Amino acid sequence: LVINTSGLILIPISIMVYRAQMGAAQPTDVFIPILMSTFISTLVGVITVSISQRINLLNKAILTLAGFLALFFGGLTYLFTVLSREEMGTYSTLIANIILFGVILLFILTGVRKKINVYDSFVEGAKEGFTTAVRIIPYLVAFLVGIAVFRTSGAMDILVGGIGSLVALCGIDTSFVGALPTALMKSLSGSGANGLMIDTMKEAGADSFVGRVSCVVRGASDTTFYILAVYFGSVGITKTRNAVTCGLIADFAGIIAAIFISYLFFF
Repeated sequence: LVINTSGLILIPISIMVYRAQMGAAQPTDVFIPILMSTFISTLVGVITVSISQRINLLNKAILTLAGFLALFFGGLTYLFTVLSREEMGTYSTLIANIILFGVILLFILTGVRKKINVYDSFVEGAKEGFTTAVRIIPYLVAFLVGIAVFRTSGAMDILVGGIGSLVALCGIDTSFVGALPTALMKSLSGSGANGLMIDTMKEAGADSFVGRVSCVVRGASDTTFYILAVYFGSVGITKTRNAVTCGLIADFAGIIAAIFISYLFFF
């Protein structure tokens, strides 16, 4: 469940579509930063759960996978630190397009190799998704009411303002503060976070620094409270143990990573 909440997003299509609709020059330029941020979020989530549940991750298969992923993302980080801003945007878009096309092609080729009707499997999965959606509607409605109260009461604005003041007192650049509403909302509601992300791009511009940070933060992790509340509630689980804590730690790691990576790529 924490892997779900940490939201390892391989193809952030919706974010790139929103950027295209808002007039971004290169809608896919946030792809690599999102991929790196969500990797860190998921990695921290897995490690946190393994510590809290006393799961031994020190085995050959997991260490090999972790080493490969760390090498891959470390190589990406190094590559983009030695490139100019123009080259960074060009290569980021190129790599994003290759990965997007490759993932889709991989699904199709895997289905062909295993003699699976990909279209029928997709339709069957869609049916199961609709059944699940109907079952979780009551929990979803209750949760969305709570989110609406949090936003309309002004509590979010007070929280963001306080964080901004604290950052300014520490002498840290505050250019990213405008993306904090998206960062805070994404743990509560995906649609709410999307709305705030779009509002940020409308006010500051899709290609502005804060607009890009908002997009990267949105893709760094998923809606922790929403996922836990809805899915635990739909199957009647009331003792969630460490799921909330581990999910929020992964969220926090994703937010911090998204901000730092955005400064590396776009500032």
